[in-house]
Amino acid sequence: MFGLGGQELLIILVLVVLLFGARKLPEVMRGMGQGIREFRKASREILEPDTVPPATTVAPSSSTSEESEEPTEPEED
Repeated sequence: MFGLGGQELLIILVLVVLLFGARKLPEVMRGMGQGIREFRKASREILEPDTVPPATTVAPSSSTSEESEEPTEPEED
């Protein structure tokens, strides 16, 4: 990918372990992976047009609930 051979990758790995320590290495790699994921997501959002369809409006119905109700007579006590 970058023209690195096995020896170069091994040297880089040894340097990373020496700098961060073996216990911190998974945490560092996890953070790096999240950063790459966020970068890809942001670049995708910028480069791709919005694919969300426009919101549709619902026309009000011709009859309302007030019109459909029959008038009731008051109850007598």
